[in-house]
Amino acid sequence: MSLLSPLHLLRYGAANVATPLLATAAGWIAYSRLAIDHEVPLPPALAAEHEHFSSVAGKLGYYKDRTASGRPLVLIHSVNAAASAYEMRPLFEHFRGSRPVFALDLPGFGTSDRSDRDYAPTLYRDAIIDFLTAKVGTPADVVALSLGCEFSALAANLRPEAFHSLTLISPTGLSSEERGGNTPRARRLHSAFSVSLWRQAFYDLIASRPSLKYFLGRSHAGDVDPGLLNYAFLTSHQKDAVHAPLCFISGRLFTPAIAESTYVRLPRPTLVVYDQDAHVSFERLPEIMSRNEQWRAIRIVPTRGLPHWERLPETVAAMEAFWAGSDASSQAADASDAAGEADTESETETAPIAADSADAPEAGSEDQAQEATDTGDAGDSQDDAELEPSAEADTADEPAPENDA
Repeated sequence: MSLLSPLHLLRYGAANVATPLLATAAGWIAYSRLAIDHEVPLPPALAAEHEHFSSVAGKLGYYKDRTASGRPLVLIHSVNAAASAYEMRPLFEHFRGSRPVFALDLPGFGTSDRSDRDYAPTLYRDAIIDFLTAKVGTPADVVALSLGCEFSALAANLRPEAFHSLTLISPTGLSSEERGGNTPRARRLHSAFSVSLWRQAFYDLIASRPSLKYFLGRSHAGDVDPGLLNYAFLTSHQKDAVHAPLCFISGRLFTPAIAESTYVRLPRPTLVVYDQDAHVSFERLPEIMSRNEQWRAIRIVPTRGLPHWERLPETVAAMEAFWAGSDASSQAADASDAAGEADTESETETAPIAADSADAPEAGSEDQAQEATDTGDAGDSQDDAELEPSAEADTADEPAPENDA
């Protein structure tokens, strides 16, 4: 009696496993092409005026409410398999009517151009800059979510005059381990995901209702908002919706070492709002705060990446306190600059030849420098005082540990 060798058993087992898997995959590909509607009606994400404009990143859609005056507030959503301006809906609804509010659909998402092209961090950076300069027009308070924080920070470093402040909600790029980037591995993954035979079917698995509910659930401490889940499904079932998410899933939209290249150099007041997050961690937050005096942070618990959905009052209070503190610091700095200029003019009038004297103090002497330093310290103290949290929001010096869920 002959016995099957281990090699024969392995081949037999592999064939028995592979055959039903291949049949299932083929069936799903066929179902994706024939049964799933990829052009469902997409209602507006926000009940507000909606427009398009042409930018370097293509045709971009955005929402606005300009019924009130004041400094503009610009909302930038995250990037994921089903992203859109709907993610920023609670903040838009809260602030509309009290100041001008804008919400942009980033390239590849929502009502913006979703064409098959090379999506990259620079594309999103340039889209935000174009939007701020062409449609907002004055320095704005920009609030961004998750990966949208990286794009907004890149834009603020390149065109700081378009920004008054930055608020980063659960930002990527603060983990101790670097992630993503346009690496050879990421390009290979993207090529594998993008094979025309199965790319739509692969994306349809990720964008199915059970999958979307699972991933949104990881970003909520409580129940997933039904409206957020429904709109995620609708916006992911549009023509060409597959292209930008596949770039994201492959890791190509992350900027390696963004903490060093961008975050520590941000020239505008920056607030980080965070707690737990199933997708990112914040080990480097204390380091960045120590290296960039413009940074502040507040931890709002219990949340898991979407505090403006689960703890809106605390999130709004933190943002408003931060804006008030940054305004006070700016006014103090302006007053200090004006006093320094007045002192310099007075010295020039009373001693016109002192500028050529070796013994004369230079404009911006040590006393003036100390005065400016004291003013800056006072502004920092005021910022800290303004950011004292409510009973459910704790300021934090230590970042949240990474969630293993």
